[in-house]
Order: sequence, then structure tokens, then C-alpha cells
Amino acid sequence: MTRPPSPAAPRPTAPMSLRLGVLAPLTPPGWVGAGRHLLAGLELAAREVNDAGGIDGRPLELLVRDTAADPERAAAAVGELAALGVAAVAGEYHSVVARAAAARADALGVPFLCSSAVLDALTGEPTEWVARLAPAQSLGWRIYGDFLLGAGHRRIAVATQPSVYWASGTGLLRDRLAARGGTVVELDAHALTPEALCDALVDEGVTALLLLVGHPEPAVPIVRAVRGDRRLGDLLIGAPAGQPEFAEWAEALGGDGAGIPFLRYLPERPGPLGERIGKELRERLGEEPSFVAFEGWDTVTVLAGLLRSHGTDRAAIAASWPSVAVEGTRGPIRFSRTPGIGVWQWTWAPVQVVDRDPAEPGRFRVLHTG
Repeated sequence: MTRPPSPAAPRPTAPMSLRLGVLAPLTPPGWVGAGRHLLAGLELAAREVNDAGGIDGRPLELLVRDTAADPERAAAAVGELAALGVAAVAGEYHSVVARAAAARADALGVPFLCSSAVLDALTGEPTEWVARLAPAQSLGWRIYGDFLLGAGHRRIAVATQPSVYWASGTGLLRDRLAARGGTVVELDAHALTPEALCDALVDEGVTALLLLVGHPEPAVPIVRAVRGDRRLGDLLIGAPAGQPEFAEWAEALGGDGAGIPFLRYLPERPGPLGERIGKELRERLGEEPSFVAFEGWDTVTVLAGLLRSHGTDRAAIAASWPSVAVEGTRGPIRFSRTPGIGVWQWTWAPVQVVDRDPAEPGRFRVLHTG
């Protein structure tokens, strides 16, 4: 008698992935270089989590959404990601965009760990749902003001565009300099051509110009105009928001882009973890990683730790911000409540004022530390 064939053994099913939403500016008018570095750090950390077995055996999956520096697009992306069941949302570079994302995350009850945006008022009201790795603008820009004062600059100009971020930065610099007898002259980069702006700098008798404007437009044309004006040969150009950090800056301006101090959130000497991650990021990016790439790696590492210890429930994740104790690429990360800031805040990432060496624009010089 012929026996019927044995039923096939059931195939093991792959564990369901654990999803994290990711926001980053990956197309213009977003700052694409910053978005690319941020995403590289996020993806490297996710790969390392998965190589180590994932979260309780579940692979970590990043659902990436391009914000293109558009607050409405970012808010809509948070809504979409929430509907897709992400445990949390991470990332974003632009402060105004992150502010919109934070408001939407708070309204929907989705944890949001902001990687790079520095605006103090990241949310209109205090919230339990949002935490941030980047140092607040009030800290970094105060340190930048101290650098200017220490270098002997008491009368500076700022070239600005309409934005709550640029307006906040102008106010912080004005207050810091005024306390030491300094003054800030505000010039509208939207109304003035680069040549007219140069004329205004001469008329105002300033010793420094800070670029509180977008990159590449109008920052690059302004730098070219100032560098080409013999009347302004001794003028310091500064960019506290960090435009000279990225390779696109050096590619666009060459030697004219060197000697322009900016804020960077890295330690002067990285520890073993920072050295290892820096090497891997360098290989992934094909260039020197910016502080934004390290912020990305730290972001996923913090969230992975919370997911392992507190599970995937969104409310449990948000409630666990004060229990975070993670070794990041730039030091131990813990969150606390800081006066005047409505989100859970790492206090603080290291702060430096850095520029590209005019003798070797591919090399960075540390000019001041906070």
C-alpha cells in the first residue's frame, strides 16, 4: 500500500521588523549635504543594531521621508509614519522643520528624537513626547559670541533672511555682545545685492560679517563678493550655523570658503567609540564625516536602547527619556529638563568654534571651545 506523502514542514517565518520613522532634508531647498550625513549616521547605527541581532530578534527598519526643508511636508510625514506604526520618529536638521515635526508628534502621541535642530523653542509648550540631542541655540550661539568678543570684534554685521531661526540667532548675538559693549548691525540679504551689502559693510564700519542665510544661495555669492572687495580685506566672515562644515561649501568656494568660523558639535579628541564610528562613516560617505553624521548614529543608538529596555509602546518610550544612559560617539548621553526648553534635552554635546585652514582648506582648525 502506498503511503500519502508527509506534509511539508512549515517554513519558519521571518520576524516582523520594528519600524522607526526618519526625517531628513534630502532634496533642495533643504540642506542636502547635512541630510546625507544625517542619514548615513542613522543607517550605520541601524545596521549595527541588526548585525547584533536586532531588538529582541526583530530587525530595525528605517522608513525614511525627505522633508526638503518644508515644515508642512515634515508634519505630513509624521502623520504618515504614525499611521504606518512606527515606534518613534527620528532625525531632521532644519530647526523650523523640526519644530513642525515636533508639534505634530506631540499632537499624535508619537515619540520624536530630534537629531540636529537647535532652536530653543522646538515646541510651543512643554511636552513629554520630544527629546533632542543637539545643543540649544542659546548655548552654541552664546559661545560663538564669546569667540567674537575674545577675538576683539565689538561691532559686527549679520546678513539675514526672514526666519524664526535666523531672528532667534540675531537676538542671541545682540544680547551677548551688548553685555560687553558690542553692537550688531542687521542687513537684509533679501533686499540687498551682494555688492550693495559690501557697500553697507564699509559704511557701517564693522569688523565682522555673520552669514545668517541659506546655502548655497545667497551665502556663496555673498562670500565671493566680500572676498573680492579690496575695501573688506580685513573683515572676518563667520557662519555660526555651520555652512562651511560640508564638502559642498569647499567645492563651491575653494580657498574663499576657508577662514570662516562656524559652530561644530564634536569633542576636540574623540574617544574609542567616536574613532571607530568616524572611520566607518568616512568609508560610507567617501569624505570626512560632519558632526551631523555622529548625531545620526547617536540618535538610533539611543532609541535602540530604549526599545530594548522599555518595549515598543509609544507612551512607554516617551516616559523613558529621563532614564536614558547611553554611551554616544561624543560622550555619555542623558536627558534632563532645562529651563526655557520644552523638550527633554541632552545637556550638553561638546561645542567648538572651528574653521577651514586657509593654508589647507580640507583641514579644520579648532579656534574656541565652549
